[in-house]
Parts: sequence; C-alpha cells; structure tokens
Amino acid sequence: MYAMLLAQNPDERAVLSLVLQRAGMAVTSSNDLERAMKSWLERPADMVVLALEGDSVSHIRRVRAETEAPMALVIDHAPEAYHCELLQAGADLVITRPFSACLLIAQVQALMRRAGSIPLFSLPSLNQAGLTLDSAARTVQLYDQPPRRLTHLEFRLLYTLMSNRDQILPTEAIVERVWGYSGQGDKELVRGLVSRLRAKIEPEPRAPKFIHTVPGIGYSFDPDEA
Repeated sequence: MYAMLLAQNPDERAVLSLVLQRAGMAVTSSNDLERAMKSWLERPADMVVLALEGDSVSHIRRVRAETEAPMALVIDHAPEAYHCELLQAGADLVITRPFSACLLIAQVQALMRRAGSIPLFSLPSLNQAGLTLDSAARTVQLYDQPPRRLTHLEFRLLYTLMSNRDQILPTEAIVERVWGYSGQGDKELVRGLVSRLRAKIEPEPRAPKFIHTVPGIGYSFDPDEA
C-alpha cells in the first residue's frame, strides 16, 4: 500500500514517514498540497496524511475533491468542536500534537484494514440510454465512442446516479454515498465533481443530456432520449 504524506515541518515529515513505513506502507512526501493533488491521477494513494499549516478544513476539502481514500490529519491541540468540524469535513482520523508513534502506527493499520475490507468495484455494469458504465474496468462509454477512464470519485458518482435513475438525489446524500461520510453536504465539492464527470460523458456539457441539476436540492440521472 502507498501513502501520500503532506507535511511542512521537515522533522515532523521524517517522523511521520517512518511511522507510515512501520505501518507497512510505501511513502511519498511533499509540502505542496496543490501540486500533489494535481498529480493525483498519475499515482493515486491508498491513504493521505496531512500535517500542514493553515486552514485544515480547506485542506481536507481539496483532498476530497480528488479522492475518498482514508485521510489522517495532524494538528495542534484544538477545541472539541473543531475536531468535530474536521471529521464532518471528511477527515477519518484527527491526531493532536504531541502524538505517540506507537499508537499512530496502530491507528493507521486499523484504518487501512477497514478501508481494505470494502470492495470498491464488485458491482454490476450498467447500460442506460446509450451510456455504458463498466465497473470492472472503471470506464464509461457513450454509444460507440472509445471508453473513457474514470477516477474513483467519478465512478462512484456516476454509479450512484445511474442506479437511482430518474430520482433526485440531494447534495447531502451524494456526499454520503460518494465520499462515504455524513454531515452537511458540501455543494462546491459536489458541483466540481459533477462538472468533471459531465466533461467526460455529456455530448454538450453546458446542455447536459444525462446529469441534470435540480436547483436548491441536488442532481438526477434523467437521460433525455428524444
């Protein structure tokens, strides 16, 4: 398994890298979140560890815009309410400094065992209105055009919408089903993912045929087959 470590303090980065290696993971480290996320598709990670300065909620949302992989966050001591906010934003584990390396190894291993027990693509393929979603290959094909590769999140979103055809899914429900956590839906997060998916499946993304926006509520897969 492979972990992406994002930390600005070089000493802490070295410690966390060793912790992740002891937990059985190969590690790539960086101090630039934006650059790491832009290169995500080239080498997606099984886990993300953030130990960055600044707005942790924004950091979480940036990662969640690309992946639903398990995410651990290292922060300074903070009020309980802030811990709750970080978990609701999409973090799976929040660790406060100073932390125990031994305990963190065990927490990482437990988190990865749980993530590894969930089969991502043991799902049937779907074919609706000329759009074919291949679950095994994680590709989508429109009519006789060449198949296009989907990211994990794009696949989850399209599968969720297609398996609930003609139903309006609220933003909160999409966040829970696609990203795997509950709480108040992040409209910008969902909007960005919908936009990227439309670019891959819609003949005219600005006049969508498949994925329709329901203002103030959410989205629906309601193909215009006329």
